[in-house]
Amino acid sequence: MVVAPAQSMRIISWNLLHGQIIPPNNDQDWRQSLITAAKTVADNYQPDFIGLQEVDYSQPRSSLINQTQLIAESVGLKYWAYLPTIFGTPGEKWEKVKDLKSALITQDSAPVKNMSYGIGIATNQVIKKLHVKKLGRSIIGLPLLIPKDNGGVRFIYVKDEPRVALTAELENGLTITTTHLSFAPVVNVYQLNRLCSSLNKLPGAQVLTGDLNMIANLPSKFSSFRSLAKQMTYPSWKEKIQFDYIMVPKSSFKSFSVMPISAVKTNISDHTPIGLELRFQ
Repeated sequence: MVVAPAQSMRIISWNLLHGQIIPPNNDQDWRQSLITAAKTVADNYQPDFIGLQEVDYSQPRSSLINQTQLIAESVGLKYWAYLPTIFGTPGEKWEKVKDLKSALITQDSAPVKNMSYGIGIATNQVIKKLHVKKLGRSIIGLPLLIPKDNGGVRFIYVKDEPRVALTAELENGLTITTTHLSFAPVVNVYQLNRLCSSLNKLPGAQVLTGDLNMIANLPSKFSSFRSLAKQMTYPSWKEKIQFDYIMVPKSSFKSFSVMPISAVKTNISDHTPIGLELRFQ
């Protein structure tokens, strides 16, 4: 376990696709498949921090599980937080979260009944303070590829949901954020720069994780942050594109050295986790 002041830290970003196995199976045991995937991640990455995207909370489609909590417990990470992006189910009926701060759920919160979908974090580090930020959404949806039950993929039209960011100030001196940006080009660049600008005002050494929905290292080209790892993360059955990133401000890039961690397949999600060990100089 990393202790303050941090000398190194293992960080991963993981888009869950609400824990769905690939290819989809109507007989999926949601709890067990998520536990198995989380233990695979634990064995391979031995993470100190996990940033999660496309996370379900109390959704009937995924057996009413608090997925952030289940992953944290399965990996052995004591502290966790979950931030709903919407109440309801993406692609179906939903409404935006008006007050992000009151909607935030942590290991110290009482359970709530509202089903929701959003982003989460889990860590073995004491969290000093949590920050939330609204990033808006695209008013125009797009046709996206999704896995079919019998293998392969199909296109469906998807309405964009509101995008948010969750930031944790850690006791070890790092301030780590996770987010899931819009799939709409230009909109995601705007969201990224808006987020980076706000993060530069927070204390601690900044790290940004998440599914940024941009290819070819565009986040490094169009923002003040720089990617630390090059890894194809999508689609998980034959990775050809990098959508998922771990980034730090360009101004502090030389303060870190990086040890990449080989990717592992988890048998859930259309994304492969991306992970690395940050060493502080």
